[in-house]
Amino acid sequence: MNLTDQLSERRNNSAKVIPTDKRAIMQKSTEDLKSQNLSKKALTTGEILPSFTLKNIEGNPVSLEDFQSQYLVVAFYRGGWCPYCNMELKALQSILPELTELNGELVAITPETPDNSLTTSEKNELTFSVVSDLNNAYAKSLGLVFQLPKNLQGVYNDFGIDVAKHNGNNDFELPMPATYILNKDREVIYSFVPEDYTERLEPETILEIIKKQ
Repeated sequence: MNLTDQLSERRNNSAKVIPTDKRAIMQKSTEDLKSQNLSKKALTTGEILPSFTLKNIEGNPVSLEDFQSQYLVVAFYRGGWCPYCNMELKALQSILPELTELNGELVAITPETPDNSLTTSEKNELTFSVVSDLNNAYAKSLGLVFQLPKNLQGVYNDFGIDVAKHNGNNDFELPMPATYILNKDREVIYSFVPEDYTERLEPETILEIIKKQ
């Protein structure tokens, strides 16, 4: 089962168990983001990814310039508390050997603190770089960040999801789960920026795009 099918199955199963009132709040939040056309304002294909220096799971600085391969895949994820994020991270890990053969690398960027991103990395047995974008400072520069509505914050709290603790602040801001494929010049050759957090770029598509270059 590919990632797209796994995500679809997760959506269907969630719809059966999440109370109707809470599901309505979650759906409205997603529809509101779509109506704002946030993805249309974000970094997109043909643009150069700005440089960054962010801390990895050990707390050490990692810069864009540290990645020297021909291609770089940059994936933003919300946090280890998000099941859709964990599914994506595992799927990305599964293509890493083939991506490496294509002279490509992977880096995941999250607003989680290094300690929490370490937990996420270990849980999913990730061997690619995971870096923390504290306060979503870098994601904001790319136009990827939105704030969780108050009623959705309440839903997450009811689910036992402590976004503030994961991110180390009380902003309740998250990035859209964007994925960018970059060439050697760090130009975006493909961008996937969904407002719907349950949608992710299929990892096999990443490989296909790189093979066509």
